[in-house]
Amino acid sequence: MAGEDSPKPQKPIPPKSTANKPRKPLQVMHISKKNQPTSNNLQSNELNKDDLKSPSIKNFKDDSTKGDNNISFRNNKNDLTETIGDDQNISMADLLRAEEKDSNTPQAENQFAERIVDDFDFDEDEFLAALDQNEPIGNTGETAKGKVIGVESDGVYVDIGGKAPGFMPKKECGLGVITNIKELFPKGLEVEVLVTREQNADGMVTISCRALALRKSWEKVQSLEKESKVVQVKINGFNRGGVTCDLEGLRGFIPRSQLKEGENHQSLVGKTLGTAFLEVNPETRKLVLSEKKAAIVKRFSELELGQLIQGKVLAIKPYGYFIDIGGVSGLLHHSVVTNGSIRSLAEVFRKGETIKALITDLDPRRGRIGLNTALLEGPPGEIIGEKEKVMAEASERALKAFEAIKNKAESSSK
Repeated sequence: MAGEDSPKPQKPIPPKSTANKPRKPLQVMHISKKNQPTSNNLQSNELNKDDLKSPSIKNFKDDSTKGDNNISFRNNKNDLTETIGDDQNISMADLLRAEEKDSNTPQAENQFAERIVDDFDFDEDEFLAALDQNEPIGNTGETAKGKVIGVESDGVYVDIGGKAPGFMPKKECGLGVITNIKELFPKGLEVEVLVTREQNADGMVTISCRALALRKSWEKVQSLEKESKVVQVKINGFNRGGVTCDLEGLRGFIPRSQLKEGENHQSLVGKTLGTAFLEVNPETRKLVLSEKKAAIVKRFSELELGQLIQGKVLAIKPYGYFIDIGGVSGLLHHSVVTNGSIRSLAEVFRKGETIKALITDLDPRRGRIGLNTALLEGPPGEIIGEKEKVMAEASERALKAFEAIKNKAESSSK
């Protein structure tokens, strides 16, 4: 039948009731009371306006202030969440009180309490003393004193007061060749050294006895030069230009032109010569000596201002006479030959003539000797007409002139 074959109308399926479906508890971020955000910071939370208008959020905010709802905690993978339920007996107020109690424990105070400077034992003197102890010992070029604390085959260790001992290589242990370093530097020996290299990463400095000895040698040689001293040196070698010698541990050189026997200078090796200084330069390490100048220096040591000397005229120049005074030359300037007027120097003294004169200028370093005959005159020009008389009475006249020379020298020194 047509009526039987037609499909039966289907009844609409009613929607499933959600009345009995359990509602998921609301999850919110736990906010500590101490770090409770202000109303301005609330906008930075990731809640949109619809969530803020939700009745469940509103009810939670209202109920949490009353402390009626119970709160339970559970750990998520990333966040700590709060779950509101009726199966827990812990209130929000209880949690806040527990949190304040934990923050008041001594352990928390020790962990978070701020300390001020007055809490520390601070002493300025001790602080400065600590700085002094950590200050590097020995800068390059400084001298230091210490005791030998160890000797090795390659050098010596010396305690100079630093955090690490100073090390002195074997070649820096002294002048010359070191054969037995242990015998030369026994343990406990007090030595004075020169710092040649500042401390490395381990606090160790490099020191030297040789460098200090060289410094002292140069200082002594410079002092001898200033005093125009004649020094005795032993010749220990030669070359085409001259001979070498040793003076205060320094290597000196004497040119052939400054030797009395320059033509056969090889034969001087092993001999001792008296020499004077031509050049002393510590920076370039040049020490040049002269045997010929030593004779001049020695002669200068025998001369003094106001002394009456006798010498021979070596040469006549337009500006004066050169007089030989026992191996050294003095200059008799034309302005101090006479107090009178002369037309030519040749009309007073002749070459090879022996004369007497007073020393009025003496400079050993420059090798200068100044002579004067005008002071031996009585009336001006007397030496021109009565030269023999003046020379014969030179000794008596020199005594009178000595005071004038002395006063002149004192006034010029001032």
